[in-house]
Amino acid sequence: MPQPRAPQVVVYSRVGCHLCEQAVDLLVRHGLRPETIDVDTSDYLAAEYGDCVPVVAFDGRVRFRGRVNPLLLRRLLRAMAAEGLKSSR
Repeated sequence: MPQPRAPQVVVYSRVGCHLCEQAVDLLVRHGLRPETIDVDTSDYLAAEYGDCVPVVAFDGRVRFRGRVNPLLLRRLLRAMAAEGLKSSR
């Protein structure tokens, strides 16, 4: 049976953000390989996200702002896996 593809995960963060570090750690513990982007490297991103970091996007869609809730993350991953299996049939 084919495995569902791993989602593209991006964490918008900033240097020194402890919630950002916790978010990345949680995502990695769930087998994900998030890309981290520092919002302060871009005027656009700094204006877009302001002080509301981390922002976590899955496949281009923002799913979490601020703290990443572990229960909601597990539900999201289960739903994405189920959807991936449906689309591979």
